[in-house]
Amino acid sequence: MSLIKSDPIVSQNFFLELDGAAIILSGVSGFEQEIDVVEMQQVGAKGIAETVKTRGTANKTADLSITRMAPLDAMSDPIWKWFTDIRDKGMAGANRADKRKNGSIVLYDVVGTEVGRFNFFSGWPSKIATDGVSADSNDALKETITLVIERLERVK
Repeated sequence: MSLIKSDPIVSQNFFLELDGAAIILSGVSGFEQEIDVVEMQQVGAKGIAETVKTRGTANKTADLSITRMAPLDAMSDPIWKWFTDIRDKGMAGANRADKRKNGSIVLYDVVGTEVGRFNFFSGWPSKIATDGVSADSNDALKETITLVIERLERVK
């Protein structure tokens, strides 16, 4: 009898779903969720000091860092358009909510069946870092995008 009931998720097929489009990624990090912990000190029975830990009011979510092949035409790319719009026009005023987007990082197995999904909320790109270039390299140009997000949920 096997103790393993299912195959592990092989993290080589994953996409960013944003505005109804699937954007191919080569790497993702930042799947971190944390519950705020509040510590209280008190004196218990017989004068012995005790520490009580409980759930705080804040949930902490890390930024997502996504890596992909750099687009050939950055100015027609949806992520670059989104980034430059925020950089050039800001996020203040009535259009603040319009600048933030919800999306998903979706994981697929080798035959294309969805095996995992992380939904993020109120995200926006705060940084795009393009790899350095070298005349003696045949590597594809990659860029790493930092998505600031307010909430992350694993739903599958």
